[in-house]
Amino acid sequence: MVETAEIQIESMRPATSAEPALPGPKRNWTQNLIGIGAILALCYYCEIVLAVMLVAVLLSFVLAPIVDGLTRARLPRGLAAAIAILLLLAALVGVVYVSYNQAASLVDNLPKYTSKLREEAGRYRKKAESLEVLEPEHEKGVMSVRPATDWTGVLTHGVGSLSEVFLAGSFIPFLAYFMLTWQEHVRSATVMLFPMKSRNTAYVTLGLISAMIRSFMVGNLLIGIFLGAMTTVVFWLLHLPFFYIVGFISGFLSLVPYLGVVLAVAPPIFVGLGHVTSTELVYMIVAVLGLHMLALNVLYPKILGRRLQLNPLAVTMALLIWASLWGAIGLLLAIPITAAMKIIFDHVEPLKPYGVWLGE
Repeated sequence: MVETAEIQIESMRPATSAEPALPGPKRNWTQNLIGIGAILALCYYCEIVLAVMLVAVLLSFVLAPIVDGLTRARLPRGLAAAIAILLLLAALVGVVYVSYNQAASLVDNLPKYTSKLREEAGRYRKKAESLEVLEPEHEKGVMSVRPATDWTGVLTHGVGSLSEVFLAGSFIPFLAYFMLTWQEHVRSATVMLFPMKSRNTAYVTLGLISAMIRSFMVGNLLIGIFLGAMTTVVFWLLHLPFFYIVGFISGFLSLVPYLGVVLAVAPPIFVGLGHVTSTELVYMIVAVLGLHMLALNVLYPKILGRRLQLNPLAVTMALLIWASLWGAIGLLLAIPITAAMKIIFDHVEPLKPYGVWLGE
C-alpha cells in the first residue's frame, strides 16, 4: 500500500527534465525614467556650469599633448600648463584681431549699393523670422498680425547677457589650467571611486574617452583648415571679394552640426551679390555644398569614424535633445557627449544594449 501511494504521488508530479530557473531581477522602468528625468533637469538648470566645464575639458584634451611635450623637456607641469594656456589665449587674440580688421575692411569697401542690399536683406530676414498670419478682428474691422515662433530663441537659449557670458567664459582658462596640472591625479582619483573589480574597466573607459575627445577636436580642426583652404581657392578663382577671409569663415561654419550647410553658404552669397555674376554665385554654392558632402561622407568617417562609431539616427536625436537643452552650445557639444556616453555604455554590462543601439 505504501509503495502504491508513493507511485501515485510521483505520477502526480509534473514531468520536467530540470528544475525551473529562478526569474531574474525585473527592471524597474519607473526608477529609470525618474533617473533620466533628474539628469535632464540637472542639465537644463545647470547648463552654464556644465557647458563651461565641458568646454574646459575639451580644451584641456587639446592642450594635453603640448603640456606633455614641455614636461618631457624637463619643465614643471604647472609651468608647462601655463605656457599652453597663454599660447591658446594669444592665438585667440590674434584670430579676433585679424578677423576684426578684415571685417572692418570689408565694411569700409562695400559699394554704395549696400544700403539697398541691407534693406532687401532685412526685409527677407523679417519675413523668414516671422510668418505673418492675418486674422480678421470683427470688432475693429482691421487685420491683426500674429508673429510666428522665433526659432532663433532656441539657439540662443541659455546665453544670457553679455556680462554673464563673459563671467562664465573667464572660468574656462583657469579650469583648463587646473585640469592640465592635476590630470593624472584626477584620473587616478576618479578610478579609485569605483570598486576594486571595476577599476580596470574604469581606467580603460577613461582612456578611450580621452582619446575620442582629443581625436574629435584635432580632427575637426584639420577638417576645418582643409575646407577653409579649398573654399578660399574656389572663391579666389571666382574673383569673390575678400575671398581670403570669407573662404575660411565658410569652411569652419560648415563644421557646425545640422546647420553647417546653411551657415557656410551665407557668407559667399552676401559678399558676392553685386560683385559676381549669377553663374559664378551658383558655382560658389555648388562648391560649398560639394566640399561639405566630401567632409561628411569621406573625411569624417576616415578621421573620426573609428572613434565616434555613432549611427546617424543617434546623432540626429542627440543634436535635437542637446540643442533644446543648451541651444547653440548644445549643438557643438552634442556629438562628443553622446560618443562619451556610448563608450561608457559599452563597458558597463547592464548598459551594453544602449551602446549597441547608439552604435553603427
